[in-house]
Amino acid sequence: MPLAEITMIEGRTEDQKRAVIEKVTQALVEAVGAPVQTVRVVIREVPSTNWGIGGVPAKDLGR
Repeated sequence: MPLAEITMIEGRTEDQKRAVIEKVTQALVEAVGAPVQTVRVVIREVPSTNWGIGGVPAKDLGR
C-alpha cells in the first residue's frame, strides 16, 4: 500500500487538489505497479504564516 504525503501552502481549490490526488496516484501505479485501489494520497495544507521561504513567512511574500 503506497502512501504519498504532499505538503503545500493552503489555498488550492478542491479541483486542484483532486488533480494532485489523481496524478500522484497514477504516477505510483506506473512507477511501482501498485494496484490503484491500494494507493493512498494525503494532502497536508499549511497556513502561509507557518511556511518560511528564505527566512520570511510566505504570507509576507504574497504567497
